[in-house]
Amino acid sequence: MLRIHGSARSRTVRTLWMVGELGLSYDHNDILPRSEGTRTPEYRALNPNGRVPTIEDDGFVLSESMAINMYLAKKHNSPLYPSDPRNEALMWQWSLWETDRLDRQITTYANHTTALPEAQRDKAIADAMWAEIEPAFAILDAALTRSPWLAGPDFSVADLNVAGALIRGLAMDLSRWPALAGWLARCWERPAAKAARKMREG
Repeated sequence: MLRIHGSARSRTVRTLWMVGELGLSYDHNDILPRSEGTRTPEYRALNPNGRVPTIEDDGFVLSESMAINMYLAKKHNSPLYPSDPRNEALMWQWSLWETDRLDRQITTYANHTTALPEAQRDKAIADAMWAEIEPAFAILDAALTRSPWLAGPDFSVADLNVAGALIRGLAMDLSRWPALAGWLARCWERPAAKAARKMREG
């Protein structure tokens, strides 16, 4: 039985989206980042970093949402995992690119513009993050102008990983990047995405 550790209000939303796409049954340990549940000896034995998500899959333990999603899609022979080596490489490229160029930046920006109580927000931090986000959005928009999806002709793990990480972008004004905006909306309109988002917001 697949067991997923992590709340939908964290990066775990990406993995919950993936299991929805795959139609997998799973047990869910709904723990928030930095919560008491991530500090127990039992959890630290699974993930010494104390981060979420982590999965247990018939004795196999894996953390990092991008890697989890690639593993699950490939294990279950999903068409979401590109079979062409070039498209597979593009899936890796965009997933790794996102973790470097947008993952921390967009989370920090959201924290210091909307998520944190106003007294805890720092405009300088938000501005610094936005200075990194803008060129990254431009790169993603340019790629999506050339192709409707990131790794081949169809929606794939690449799109799920990057769009899953950009959930905060749904509340942003993306009119300067129309290809990015359209792609993000298409991704999050998928039934499994809607179900994961409902878990996050509900």
